Amino acid sequence: MKNSASNKITNKLTFFFILGLLSILAIIIFSIIAFNSVSAQDGLAGMYALFGLIPVVIIMILDRICVWKFGARKVNKIQFYIAGVLFSLFILNWIRLQLQ
Repeated sequence: MKNSASNKITNKLTFFFILGLLSILAIIIFSIIAFNSVSAQDGLAGMYALFGLIPVVIIMILDRICVWKFGARKVNKIQFYIAGVLFSLFILNWIRLQLQ
């Protein structure tokens, strides 16, 4: 028998939510390291990185609203389409830059 609590959690995870959590973790670790550095420039870089959390948190909130309204399966499908389009644009830009 599967645990129903863990099954509920895994059914509600989405691509952008996992990326958002990893981004928040990485930005917080970088900011802590930068704040504890000696130079003022590193401290400012840490503050600038914390401002980068604002769009990540907004996307995660929108993700949770969409999961609540439409379900995780449909939201994941759309998010993988968005990620695929962004990845193909990245590849096309890389090819364009190699041809210059």
